[in-house]
Amino acid sequence: MKTISRGATAADAETYRPELLGDDEPRYLRRQKPVEIRRKKFSGRSWPFYRRVLVLGVVGIAGLSAAWTAGRFLLYGQQMLLIKPEQIEVNGNHIVSREAVLQQFVHDRGRSVLRVPLDARRSALEEISWVESATVQRILPNRLRVDLTERTPVAFLRNGTELALIDAHGVILDRPHGEDLQFPIVTGLSENMPRQERGKRMQTYQEFMNDIDLVRSGSSDRVSEVDLANPKDLRAVMTGIASASDPQAVTIHFGAGDFTGKYRMVVENLAQWQASNGRVHSIDLQYAKQVVLNPDTSSAPATKTR
Repeated sequence: MKTISRGATAADAETYRPELLGDDEPRYLRRQKPVEIRRKKFSGRSWPFYRRVLVLGVVGIAGLSAAWTAGRFLLYGQQMLLIKPEQIEVNGNHIVSREAVLQQFVHDRGRSVLRVPLDARRSALEEISWVESATVQRILPNRLRVDLTERTPVAFLRNGTELALIDAHGVILDRPHGEDLQFPIVTGLSENMPRQERGKRMQTYQEFMNDIDLVRSGSSDRVSEVDLANPKDLRAVMTGIASASDPQAVTIHFGAGDFTGKYRMVVENLAQWQASNGRVHSIDLQYAKQVVLNPDTSSAPATKTR
C-alpha cells in the first residue's frame, strides 16, 4: 500500500482549493446580474399636463365655435340687416336731396351694416357736385349715419346763355330751385377749363373781393360782374364808387394784383377825375404809375393820368 506523506497532502489540498479553482473560470461563463429597466409612462409627461392640454383644447374649440357663430350673426343676422331707408340718418344736407344720398346705398339693401363699404360710399357721395365732404358711420346694430358738408357758392357763372353757380375752388354747381341767391356774375371760365385752373382764378376773385372790402366795407356788394378770362387782368364792373347812392357803373381793369392800393386810388380820385374829364366809363389800372380813363362819350378820346 502506497503511503502519502503529510507534507504532500497539505500541498495538494492547497492546490485544489475550491475558491482558487473558481477564480480561474472564464468571465463570460459568469452569470451577470440583470439590469432593471424602468419605463416612464406617457414619455415623462404627468397626467396634470395632459389634463391641461385637454382643457385648453376644449376651450379653444368652444371659442372658435362661438366666434364663428358670432361672425355669422354679425354678417348675416336679421337684426344687422339694412332694410328700410329710415335706417339711414342724413345730416347737413340743405341743397342735396335725401333721395340723392339714399341712391348711393341702394346696393346695400338687405346687407349687414358691417358689410357696407364705408370708404366707397363716402367717395360716391363726394362725387355729387354740391357735396364738399362726407362721412359715413355705422351705428349698431343696423343703422348708418351720413354727415354732409355742402359747397358754398361765391358767384354766378355765365355758362353760355345760362347761369350756373361756382364755389371758391372752381367747382361748377347746378342752380337749386327755389333759392334766392345774390352774387356777382363771373365770366371767362368754362367747364372745358381744367378744374385746377378754374380754382386758381377763383382764388384771385376771392382775393379781390376781400381786398376791396378792406378799403371800404361793403364794396364787394357793389360788384356786378368780374371777368377772369385774362389771368393777368381782372376786370370788374362796379357801382356806387363815388358814393353809395351813385348808380353809375364803371368798368375797372385791376391787372393781376395790388387790388387794395388800386381800388383805394379809384375811391379817392374818381370824383375829381369825373369833374375834370366828364363821366367815366372805364378805368385801366394795368400800367405802373399810370391811370387810363375812358369817358362815357364814345367820341371823346382816352385820358391818361399819371
